[in-house]
Amino acid sequence: MRAIDDTEVHTGPSAGQALRGRAARAGLPTIPLPRESARAAARTASPAAVPAAASTGVAELLRGPVRPARVLLSGPAAVYVQIVGERGGGDVVGVLTSDAARLPLGCVLFRPSNGRPLVALPTGAPAEVGAGRVVVGDLAVSAAAWWDPRPRLPGGRPALLPEGVRQLRTTLYGEGVPHSSFTLPGLPTGPGGPLAALRGAVRRADLEAALRTATRLIGLGPGLTPAGDDVMAGTIAGLVLLGHPAADRFAAGVCSLAAGRTTELSRALLRHAAAGQVSGEYAAVLRGLVGERPLAPAIERLLATGATSGRAMALGLCTAIDLVDRTTRR
Repeated sequence: MRAIDDTEVHTGPSAGQALRGRAARAGLPTIPLPRESARAAARTASPAAVPAAASTGVAELLRGPVRPARVLLSGPAAVYVQIVGERGGGDVVGVLTSDAARLPLGCVLFRPSNGRPLVALPTGAPAEVGAGRVVVGDLAVSAAAWWDPRPRLPGGRPALLPEGVRQLRTTLYGEGVPHSSFTLPGLPTGPGGPLAALRGAVRRADLEAALRTATRLIGLGPGLTPAGDDVMAGTIAGLVLLGHPAADRFAAGVCSLAAGRTTELSRALLRHAAAGQVSGEYAAVLRGLVGERPLAPAIERLLATGATSGRAMALGLCTAIDLVDRTTRR
């Protein structure tokens, strides 16, 4: 083995040890250094894991074998990695700070973004998911707790409080403003726009027309989760969680449309919405609508999510509520 003065120190089982090197010959204490193989092993050892609360929506991925992944996006509050699939696509897992939107594919750290727990990484940087951890750069995150992204609402078709629904619509659209004038940045406005077409389909309780509108909304708008996708994700999740009889068929249709039309993160969130798995902010509004928690602060937190995502998801939820209501009446 080697010592700190880069000379050799030989140790053996007998008491008489042959020590070579200037420091040893001078009678000075020596500190053995590891061999090159041990040094290499230390360099490649996995970093100590940081605990997080992981969504059960990604439990299968986290508990499965270690699989290679790549960074989709890295920021102060979130890092998203995509597991490399056989055909180039794959599932997405997020590492989120405690003050980020609580997405259904996330492992939420117990620290806010102002503590800088996440280090910026370039898109495409290597990562790993599996064996209970997400490893990205020098950060390893392990699931120390779990949370369920699918809200458990009472009954197969939960009854929403009428006053709560009015409160959601008023807060979203504005006091005294008709919802027909509601717009989202990046989405075309006017009577020929996709939002107007979606509203027309809702008025007729025409799910097929609403699905055709999805072809115009998917991928529409800026950002990693375009506003059009968020509207559809909010609609899908609302239909599934509120028990619309054709929710599964509608969700499958939208998810199939998303292939090749939008970002990988948006596609993953649409798949989670199809399973009724939503952000913590969206789930809190639903629980408020059935009277399980205060509604006003939940709506405020949802609408404040992202640049347009929260408002688009709320619009999707209102769309789903109207579709379920009109379908039930018919």
